[in-house]
Amino acid sequence: MREALYYQKLENQIVQCLLCPHHCIIPLGKRGICGVRENIEGTLYSLVYGKASSIALDPIEKKPLYHFYPGSAILSIGTVGCNFKCPFCQNWTISQVGPEDIFLEDVDKELLLKLAKKNGSIGISYTYNEPFIWYEFVLEVAKHFKEHNLKNVFVTNGFIEVEPFLEIAPYIDAMNIDLKSIREEFYNKLCKGSLKGVKRIIEFAYEKGIHIELTNLIIPGYNDNKEEIVALIDYVASISPNIPLHFTRYFPAYKFTVPPTPIEILKFAYSEARKRLHYVYLGNIWDTEGSTTFCPNCGNELIVREGYFIRKNLLKNSNKCPYCGTSIPVHTGGV
Repeated sequence: MREALYYQKLENQIVQCLLCPHHCIIPLGKRGICGVRENIEGTLYSLVYGKASSIALDPIEKKPLYHFYPGSAILSIGTVGCNFKCPFCQNWTISQVGPEDIFLEDVDKELLLKLAKKNGSIGISYTYNEPFIWYEFVLEVAKHFKEHNLKNVFVTNGFIEVEPFLEIAPYIDAMNIDLKSIREEFYNKLCKGSLKGVKRIIEFAYEKGIHIELTNLIIPGYNDNKEEIVALIDYVASISPNIPLHFTRYFPAYKFTVPPTPIEILKFAYSEARKRLHYVYLGNIWDTEGSTTFCPNCGNELIVREGYFIRKNLLKNSNKCPYCGTSIPVHTGGV
């Protein structure tokens, strides 16, 4: 347990958390929406400092990150809790529980660094649940990994306030940010969050030069309207056509029993996005074309993937297309 960063004390031992846009006002003995920040005797504490629910060595493609050291492995950790309440959450067994509900392993920055080096990891990925809600711990670990020239990757919903984000941003090398919908109503009703806050972080991350890729989970009847998909594509293109966009297939999970996303709507999203964006991918389905990186200039295959694994990579030592010389926004080579 560690005293939280980014909060203020109010009257009568009430505190207000300032970490994310919820700005939870938390009475004595209660927790914020995330479930892991508690008011104890008038002080806000993180209940998950150094507490991991999951530790694994993952392919970087699993995040998904397709343009960040393709084919590499990365140490991946998560805790519990989330500041969204998505009823379709694919990781609900850890994101929608509290620290007392499942076993949590004690970890520290030195142990994680040792594990990363021992296993040939390019760095560490904060993933599985929302990483910014254990901000105090990931900030400390991220600084430590940066000091040792290892990479920090965040897989996030992007719902964090600007000030704490700007503090941690210098230590972040790459992010995969969920862009769940382009409609504010979707975020308000289903996620109990806001689109405005997420878009702000996407744009800040891009401006700061952090490598970003975006993921959109397409859910039948909720965000699969063709006009909405096109609007989401237009938004991404307005920032940069070079941002990789992953459309992923939904499967029933947690409180949702809606059938899986039809393949045809994923194909529609893919074909529409290719008109405006240079790098578009499909996830949670076996589709070679939808997982291949093409040169946006000459159209040749540059990286061919099968699942999370690389079958062909023509960008191992250079981010230039070997056919036409076009620069491809892919981080390559040593780390």
